[in-house]
Amino acid sequence: MKRGWFGCDIAVRFAAGLVLALALASCASMSGGGMSGASPANDANALVDRWSNAYTSNDPEAIVKCYTADAILLGTVSPIMSVGSDAIRTYFSAVKGSGNRNAISERKTIVLDDRAVVVTGFYVFTRMKDGQAIPGPSRFTMLVVRGDDGQWRIAHHHSSPHVQPKG
Repeated sequence: MKRGWFGCDIAVRFAAGLVLALALASCASMSGGGMSGASPANDANALVDRWSNAYTSNDPEAIVKCYTADAILLGTVSPIMSVGSDAIRTYFSAVKGSGNRNAISERKTIVLDDRAVVVTGFYVFTRMKDGQAIPGPSRFTMLVVRGDDGQWRIAHHHSSPHVQPKG
């Protein structure tokens, strides 16, 4: 049996090196690869919250900035697929000054890798119509990606009415 560092055999040294490598890799993964100091899940959810806040602020430009330039949006109240910044801006243009709000009630997060995260859940759009607040329970799925610039943005967003249980 070969002996090396401090009288340890090669297998023990290998095992110790493997444990150290895994520990270091785990630390790098938890920090989002060193980009933001947070995990991919936290970064993606922060973007989803920023999107919700931009909607509630009735700011179409801030909403559009949450998406990649070539993002795909399947909007809750749209019969078409909105592809790209201009189409997404058009979809959300009615939000400006509307008093509409969004509140996320439940979500689940799936980290695909350090650059792609799926966030899915339920939210309620409260749309104003004739001075009355009309709640619109909906469900969503967003594919959130980290670009080469280190910024997290929505690449794909599907939203549809949330069928309520009969009660």
